Amino acid sequence: MKVLALASYPVEAAATRYRLEQFVRPLAERGIQLTIHPFLDSRLFSRLYRREAIVSTGVGLISSAVKRLRDVWAANQADVVFVQREAMMFGPPVIEWVLTHVLKRPMVLDLDDATYVSYTSPTYGQFGKSLTWFGKTDDLIRWAKVVACGNSGIADYVKNKGTAACVVPTVVDTDVFRPTLDKHQDQLVLGWIGTHSTFPFLESIFPALQRLATDHTFTLKVVGAGTRAINLPGVEVETLPWKLDREVQDFQSIDIGLYPIDHNRYSMKWASGKSGFKAIQYMAVGIPYVATPIGASAEIGEPGITHLVANSSDEWHSALELLISDAEKRRRMGHAGREHVIKHYALQEQANKLADILRKASAT
Repeated sequence: MKVLALASYPVEAAATRYRLEQFVRPLAERGIQLTIHPFLDSRLFSRLYRREAIVSTGVGLISSAVKRLRDVWAANQADVVFVQREAMMFGPPVIEWVLTHVLKRPMVLDLDDATYVSYTSPTYGQFGKSLTWFGKTDDLIRWAKVVACGNSGIADYVKNKGTAACVVPTVVDTDVFRPTLDKHQDQLVLGWIGTHSTFPFLESIFPALQRLATDHTFTLKVVGAGTRAINLPGVEVETLPWKLDREVQDFQSIDIGLYPIDHNRYSMKWASGKSGFKAIQYMAVGIPYVATPIGASAEIGEPGITHLVANSSDEWHSALELLISDAEKRRRMGHAGREHVIKHYALQEQANKLADILRKASAT
């Protein structure tokens, strides 16, 4: 069985890496050949959110759109087309319409985020919003045979639109994301790894971190925020750009993971649509974390056993203080988190789900 995956981003993006790329081998073992064609190449993706490169980025997006037209022919040779979010990052869903209505290819849609919720890019603002097509995701849901959803909230939305949905959480290979025994650090590390779009979530707990720093010594490690320097008086901050070849090591270097979600910054619907992936990554490497219990984050793990939850600034301060002060509690929670991921979020189990989805779509 041949499946053509049309991804928005290259392998450097987590959505492509963990919802498509890591399934190539497991699906092959199940008799399914998955070929991935990203809309953006690695070079264009690296400058996508740099304001100073907006002109060259615009030219690159047009070039990518032209190249995407070639995939229409490639799709005609596939048994199923697997669209991760959207085939093109702007404009109407022309490619998907041709594939489903003209070529009659069965389409499976993958949604790891609530892309049906209006969102304004911190980089492109209203200009970027004007390039999107209102209701595009709803069209894709309607045309899909089935939708693979990152969490139950997205699945509920899809089902309400009348399309079959299956929850396929974003997971990691626990043979790669694993605890390290070689952690030699001068002081405790509180860490957050994300993107420029979710960095405002981390900023929402800065006051709690500053209060914490008056009584405790720790380093705040921030990876992937899209900013070179973070000024947080009283807190020692290490800021690093995200690098693919350092991703696992960055997670392993953290002693306590941070997973704040600020629904005041973005809409509750958008915030609750996040897949909870960061929690799975923290648990896989055996570290405890504190999370805002919103959306999938409220469904993943076992509060009090694998992690602690916090909503207000005071709750964040109390939860982090408890973990900072109790090394044995950190150890127990980290171990429990690792066991939880292995039991509930195994890569092979999710590969079985995905294989079933693709086969069912092909058979309809």
